[in-house]
Amino acid sequence: MAATEEELEVLRTELLEKKTETEKQGEVVRALKGNKVDKKEIEEALQLLMKLKLEVQAKEKEITSKAAGSDGKGNSKESFRQQLNDTLTSRLFFIPAFKIYGGVAGLYDYGPPGCAIKANVLALWRQHYVLEESMLEIDCPCVTPEIVLKASGHVDKFTDFMVKDEKTGMCYRADHLLKDYCTEALEKDPLLTSAKRQELKEVLTTLDELNAAQLGEKIKEYKITAPDSKNPVSDPYPFNLMFSTSIGPSGNAPGFLRPETAQGIFVNFSKLYYYNGNKLPFAAAQIGQAFRNEIAPRQGLLRVREFTLAEIEHFVDPEDKSHPKFKDVADLEFLLYPRKEQLSMEKPVKTRIGDAVSQGVVNNETLGYFIARTYLFLTSLGIQKDRLRFRQHLPNEMAHYAADCWDAEIECSYGWIEVTGLADRSAYDLKAHSDKSNHDLSAFEKYAESKVFERLKITPHLKLLGPAFKKDGDTVGKALLAMSEEEALDMKAKLEADGQAPLEVCTTGKTFTIKKEQVSISKETVTEAGRKFTPAVIEPSFGIGRIIYCMYEHCFYTRPSKGGDEQLVVFKFPPIVAPIKCTVFPLIQNEKLNVVAKDLSVALTRAGVANKIDITGTSIGKRYARTDELGVPFAITVDFETDVTNDVTLRERDSRAQVRVPLKLIASVVRDISEGHLAWLEVLSIYPNVAPSQEE
Repeated sequence: MAATEEELEVLRTELLEKKTETEKQGEVVRALKGNKVDKKEIEEALQLLMKLKLEVQAKEKEITSKAAGSDGKGNSKESFRQQLNDTLTSRLFFIPAFKIYGGVAGLYDYGPPGCAIKANVLALWRQHYVLEESMLEIDCPCVTPEIVLKASGHVDKFTDFMVKDEKTGMCYRADHLLKDYCTEALEKDPLLTSAKRQELKEVLTTLDELNAAQLGEKIKEYKITAPDSKNPVSDPYPFNLMFSTSIGPSGNAPGFLRPETAQGIFVNFSKLYYYNGNKLPFAAAQIGQAFRNEIAPRQGLLRVREFTLAEIEHFVDPEDKSHPKFKDVADLEFLLYPRKEQLSMEKPVKTRIGDAVSQGVVNNETLGYFIARTYLFLTSLGIQKDRLRFRQHLPNEMAHYAADCWDAEIECSYGWIEVTGLADRSAYDLKAHSDKSNHDLSAFEKYAESKVFERLKITPHLKLLGPAFKKDGDTVGKALLAMSEEEALDMKAKLEADGQAPLEVCTTGKTFTIKKEQVSISKETVTEAGRKFTPAVIEPSFGIGRIIYCMYEHCFYTRPSKGGDEQLVVFKFPPIVAPIKCTVFPLIQNEKLNVVAKDLSVALTRAGVANKIDITGTSIGKRYARTDELGVPFAITVDFETDVTNDVTLRERDSRAQVRVPLKLIASVVRDISEGHLAWLEVLSIYPNVAPSQEE
């Protein structure tokens, strides 16, 4: 058994004390040699020094052994991952794309079972969100004009920090090199002092906050080199991750392959708002391909250059972010990792989502509702509850416009992996596209009765601003109109007192001097039938490939064969997402049994149950093992009793329990279990149990 972290810390303290004693004895030896004392005294001091050095080595071996466990291997994660990936590729769940030409990093093909699982996961996502939440689904092009992504900020800011091997030119993500160094040191160097371990943990916690200079400093401090060549690397610099292209034969219309699907929803807001009867709140959803030119793709399906996103944009009144169905999920408890616990290096806490919202840990009900619904969705796929957490973004991770952001993270052999982002993006996106396109992307709330307001009126005098500020005149005018009431009243006071006032325009980084005659600021009384406003957006964004890979890991296990001479691979996929729901085979090669099996396969297909028929005649045990390896939850065996009793054997994958079900009911029974309308335990209580096959 491996030692606990507390036990290892005691051993590290003992090692540190022993090293200190050794260093002191070394100083004694050097002093004796310098003073030219009796040779015997020096030899005795040297013997003690050698004894202490051997004790240090023994203590280091003890720590290393206990950190790795009794077998001394310490490679369980790597061994598990290798076995999993070997199974996934050999059974064609996914394979490297264009492999006969050498392949391309970050591009993968889904094989038959992988395609089926992906389709099932997306169908469940669509049911869980689009149908149950009455969302408006759209499908937009992958090629996006540059102006759209300029307005959203992607052209200027969609970057990662990159370093280059100074000799070979090979490129790497700077934060990945630093993360790998810290993770490997923490996992594989049990001799690290507690202070050093704490330091590395803090680096990992704040990794996303580091800018280029800070990343460069850490890379130099830890002497991190290129992983492949061990050559020194350059200072980090930004690299835009979007694939560029041009639209049309002239090449004069620049564009990009979209890095996300959200922008297509934002630019269609006014149409969707009208389609929804001009009512808020409402949500729009889109499933589609996205593209990111990753610097150094790795970790299989976790970091790729083309991937499937399923995104939701929930539009809501910024003054009312309550959710009518929040009470339905308020009592759910799961792991939350708020920023306070992260910064104090504490562990995630199991929290009731209703408490998290009421205490202000989660910003609002709508965001809390989608966090809870995401928990239900991910666990329905087979994600283990104790290896799923929701981590709040640290202050420096969040965009300036965001009200709150959380990531759903799943623990796998690569560590904690972000699979879903849940963000309250306020009204930033609609305002950005409205400003750039000059198209109104606002909503309107009609009051039950007209209301009288005292409203601040700002009137820039454009005829004076143009000559005064030249090309910046229009920008200055818009900045004046965008002032808050507090800013406008402060400017009014300065204009009346001094005849001029400063105006800082953040988009240009300049400060302009506004004169009294260039703008009028006053209050007026108005009667309004309603209010016009830009909706806020709550955005859940799902990386489907990442979710599927984590599901593979959480559903993968091995069990001994009947003779115990080998380990059999099993995927315990929930029936609703399994690539094939049921296999059908005759007990032995027999024409009469084959006919019944084929008819049964047709009946299952007509019932909407994906099935596979196997009439190869291979032993029943081997056929079970083959289908278990594909994650098929049920197997139907047709035997000689079927002709007499008109029933068949139904076997469940994980328990290997078997029951006899009437032939006329078997298709509907398997369909109901697969769709979640009937539990296996209910089947066991309804139909006669039979002993498992002797080959099981």
